[in-house]
Amino acid sequence: MTLISQNKMFGGVQSVYEHRSAACDCDMRVAVYLPPGSRLGLCPTLVWLSGLTCTEENFSLKAGAQRAAAQLGLILIAPDTSPRGADIPDDAAYDFGKGAGFYLNARQEPWAKNFQMESYIRDELTAWMLANLPVDPERIGISGHSMGGHGAISLHLKNPQLYKTCSAFAPITSPTQVPWGQKAFKGYLGADEQTWQAYDCTHLVKTAPSRAHILIDQGTDDNFLDVQLKPEIFKTACAEFGQSLNLRLQDGYDHSYFFIASFIEDHLKHHSAHL
Repeated sequence: MTLISQNKMFGGVQSVYEHRSAACDCDMRVAVYLPPGSRLGLCPTLVWLSGLTCTEENFSLKAGAQRAAAQLGLILIAPDTSPRGADIPDDAAYDFGKGAGFYLNARQEPWAKNFQMESYIRDELTAWMLANLPVDPERIGISGHSMGGHGAISLHLKNPQLYKTCSAFAPITSPTQVPWGQKAFKGYLGADEQTWQAYDCTHLVKTAPSRAHILIDQGTDDNFLDVQLKPEIFKTACAEFGQSLNLRLQDGYDHSYFFIASFIEDHLKHHSAHL
């Protein structure tokens, strides 16, 4: 691991590391916040997955999560949203290619070589965390925003033994039914819509609901709410198939990090209480 930057913050340390990823066949960056208590032993850990166009920096610079994390003794891990580098394929659109990995394992060329984000987050990043940081392997949660909310909930539902807790801000919970998800899945996975279901939270909760209590915050003034997000579809599926869910509609909030910063402490406390 290569240390890119390091700053003391609320008695802990905010760092950015770079490491070689075998899954994505490129260098990947990860932002890490270690609370003061991490010097004393293993800590509970929250993996944060960011949304479209973001890098590993957005959460650590904009969410304002470190103060509460320091008080709760919670490690924060924020990886990048996709592979990066001059040799990595890209697309001119903001919602596909670099910055838009969708936390899946691509099957279509030219994306399949590098866009293996599910394997990277679930397997490689977890191994990296456990080998290099004071992470308690039995106390890991996952959260995210928008595209990252889709990644967080789908990874949790498929790996509840790894990610014990789950929350999300404005997640894409029914990607097979909205334009963002349909475009990404067709491009990365191909035209066979049966393969898309492995990354659709609403489908996953119907087949394997978890024992965790999922917390979702959604702003009512989110400009993507009605077309791209449609949380009511996921809420209905959770109620029907026994998934514990608290979907909070926050009046007047939008899709930005101003929204995330307003409620991030609630989410950190949610994870801390159950980890």
